[in-house]
Amino acid sequence: MQRRAVTGVLAAALLLTAGCSSGGASAGGDGMAPGRTTAVASASPSGQAPTETAPPAKGAVKVLRTVAEGLNSPWGLAPIPGGGLLVSSRDKATITRVDEKTGQKTELGRVSGVSPEGEGGLLGIALSPDYASDHMIYAYFTSASDNRIVRMLYDDKKPAGMQLGAPDTIFKGIPKGVIHNGGRIAFGPDRMLYAGTGETGDRGLAQDRKSLAGKILRLTPDGLPAPGNPYPDSPVYSYGHRNVQGLAWDDKQRLFASEFGQDTWDELNAIKPGGNYGWPDAEGRTNDPRFHNPITQWHTDVASPSGIAYAEGSIWMAGLRGQRLWRIPLSGTKLAAAPEAFLTGTYGRLRTVVSAGGDKLWLVTSNTDGRGTPNKGDDRILELEVK
Repeated sequence: MQRRAVTGVLAAALLLTAGCSSGGASAGGDGMAPGRTTAVASASPSGQAPTETAPPAKGAVKVLRTVAEGLNSPWGLAPIPGGGLLVSSRDKATITRVDEKTGQKTELGRVSGVSPEGEGGLLGIALSPDYASDHMIYAYFTSASDNRIVRMLYDDKKPAGMQLGAPDTIFKGIPKGVIHNGGRIAFGPDRMLYAGTGETGDRGLAQDRKSLAGKILRLTPDGLPAPGNPYPDSPVYSYGHRNVQGLAWDDKQRLFASEFGQDTWDELNAIKPGGNYGWPDAEGRTNDPRFHNPITQWHTDVASPSGIAYAEGSIWMAGLRGQRLWRIPLSGTKLAAAPEAFLTGTYGRLRTVVSAGGDKLWLVTSNTDGRGTPNKGDDRILELEVK
């Protein structure tokens, strides 16, 4: 059964109608419940004069090829220097190496201690900034008691299925839930480890700076609060988040994050140290001066954003419930033009997008996660050319 291919552009309008979904708390987790699709992004560019050269107002996406298929609940993706892609399976708790030229898959092994349930399991992965010498893989996963971050030695000289060393827990105690576990990790330009967490459905945790839930955390590679964090001896970098599953930096080393909304507004935010992003007191834009407003926002039925990447002057954002890839052209930390949507409905739910260098992206689908409708070949990794 083929999905209806709609590779087009949705010019975002200044639409402020409610367009609420009917899914309650779960609607903004991993985009469970389908809803109305009439609402589009509320995305008026700032009236301020741009301070940097903006990308073109209109972009394009070309699917170059299917890199691999037949993946089970893929979540995190990490390109290996010199070639190869590592992909995590949320539900199987395995990490697989994909040869990006042939599509051949080699299972490294299963990560011990993972307890998949609901939106939890083996989630984001990242390579050590010293991977060339230490061969360490970092992973964020849900255990029986919490969400935690571990690192493991990858030894490709061992037989398939036995190439992962025992997980070394570097950070634990992140609250877990059936929903809203966050899960994206990435090393920043400063070589520190950033992690997006969710508030587990317990809304008040997002505003509690003593809680690790509903936050972006900044850690050293050994799992300690990173030097220069906004709060002394705390890993918390920003707070007031509902469920962060996308982290990316632009070419000026500025951090951006995607965030699931409840029933009305999903968000793309420019992250400032110590910033409060409003949840649960604000969803989307607000006039409350305590909170940072998003760069732009979308109704949940056209987004439910997970991974993001930066390429060609834009943030590219994968939509789960929205089943599309959003391009958000930037001038600094402001919109340069209205966001555009591509691949709408063509490949189903989209989980992760990662820069492949220059104008290329890797894109991971998410149709075998229990909320999608798998087609033959799902799930898959695609190579895209964008501008």
